Amino acid sequence: MSIKEIKEAIEKGEVYFGIRQTIKNSNQIKTTFIARDTREETVEKLGAANIEFIVLKPKSDIAKELNLDFECEVFSIAKSKAKTKKSTTKKAK
Repeated sequence: MSIKEIKEAIEKGEVYFGIRQTIKNSNQIKTTFIARDTREETVEKLGAANIEFIVLKPKSDIAKELNLDFECEVFSIAKSKAKTKKSTTKKAK
């Protein structure tokens, strides 16, 4: 299920790859996933930034399932931006 969420977010352009992008955009993140074999210092950085995460498979397995040509330790899904409707009310004269 988590890999499916990441795939959908990639298609929508709503995913941040890596620890730097995750921390930089921490106020815009809905969910964060990390690989099982993520380095301890990366986990500590996420903890220091108060970012909760879900542990997935090893990096190589995630890269294969997502059809990526690179390995990544941290994937974050951005919060969906609410679509606002323009007001159609007319001002009284």
